Amino acid sequence: MEKDQERIDLILEKFVQHTKKFFKELDSRRVAVSNDQINRQELLEEGIGLHKALDVFEKEYSKSLSASTGPRYLGFVTGGSTPASIIGDWLASLYDQNVMMTEDSIAGYMEIETIEMLKDLFSLSEDYSGTFVSGATMANFIGLAQARQWVAYHYKVDVSQQGLFKLPPIKVLGGAIHSSVYKALAMLGMGRECVQPIDLQLNREAIETSVLRSYLEENKNEPCIVIANAGTVNTVDFDDLSAIGKLKEDYNFWLHIDAAFGGFAACSPKYKILVEGINLADSITIDAHKWLNVPYDSAMQFTRHKHLQVEVFQNNAAYLGISISNPEFIHLTPENSRRFRALPAWFTLKAYGKKGYQELIERNIEMASMLKDKIEQSKQFIMLAPVRLNVVCFTLNQEGLTTDMVYKFIELLNEDGRVFVTPTIYKKTPAIRAAFSNWRTKNRDIHIIWSALTDAAKKIYNCG
Repeated sequence: MEKDQERIDLILEKFVQHTKKFFKELDSRRVAVSNDQINRQELLEEGIGLHKALDVFEKEYSKSLSASTGPRYLGFVTGGSTPASIIGDWLASLYDQNVMMTEDSIAGYMEIETIEMLKDLFSLSEDYSGTFVSGATMANFIGLAQARQWVAYHYKVDVSQQGLFKLPPIKVLGGAIHSSVYKALAMLGMGRECVQPIDLQLNREAIETSVLRSYLEENKNEPCIVIANAGTVNTVDFDDLSAIGKLKEDYNFWLHIDAAFGGFAACSPKYKILVEGINLADSITIDAHKWLNVPYDSAMQFTRHKHLQVEVFQNNAAYLGISISNPEFIHLTPENSRRFRALPAWFTLKAYGKKGYQELIERNIEMASMLKDKIEQSKQFIMLAPVRLNVVCFTLNQEGLTTDMVYKFIELLNEDGRVFVTPTIYKKTPAIRAAFSNWRTKNRDIHIIWSALTDAAKKIYNCG
């Protein structure tokens, strides 16, 4: 270790050259990489040093890492890191701050400052507080943990102290709920089966608000949790956030809005109407490693009920020396030790500002629309839903289409290496989804993507 520190100039020079090579070759790097055979290396008795370790990494591993940060990775809404956010992430590792409090460095204040900038970016009300977490799953978990505490108080139970056994089952209402919500409900002890599905609008993934109202009316004496979507996974559909929020005037429920990537519609005057009403939420989830284009892992949770958040996540210990009356980050999330994950977001927001993100969002939506136009004019594929924002949901134009056919198509497409997409099921139809969320994606990438799609279709199904 000491030797590596002594040779740090040489090592950093080698690392810089590796970085330059990566960026230079990113456009041609395979977007999906199969790793069926891996030569597993054992732990050495004597280490080889950082310089040689980097040599081994370059020779044995680096080429098998996908270009997920590149312009044609269209799976999972994976935003490619901006140059500024990459620098921020490197610096987060360099300074290696444990952001559990604001007492021992300025890191905590920078997180607060970054949250305030994000509230401005998303047009969130001043009365929201927020913290960085590892991803949307954890942000949903924190929001629903507060909601559970809120419901329990209506039964005169402090569930953070007394547990769930004194409570009747808590009902969670929603439409096209994301799988991470079910995971969060399982972790919270409420169980996946507590979800009461609400009917969706015809040919939509949006809640039928009149059905939600009827359910709330029938169960008027029971407090519950309503989950609204600001961007569904398959079609980026939006619940009517204003209409659902206004129901709180007549009914007793906690409103949690899952805006993991749909919340970024607020960045564009063209699409901001989609998130109208988001400020009626009690808690909100928004992902940063999606459309903010910062490195994994990063997301934000916002709440109007910080006192409930503290009740659930407080960590009292004499050695910490942190007052609960002025709650620090350690009292706000499941993590005691917290990486300085606000720094990449701070850098990218400072570097590119509101205009930069407006341009990014609108260009990605334009790219999705271009792919949609090609699909609508083709014989190989058919659209399954409108393109409302940045996700294209389509499938093969094949009689007797099965899930295996779609999986085989995607397998061959990903083996080709020019583009990466993921499978899904939409309205019981095996489907393909392409999510545009990378700042690097340009018009020329659409032509490459389309060529790869049509080549795979012809190769397997002889579609054209």
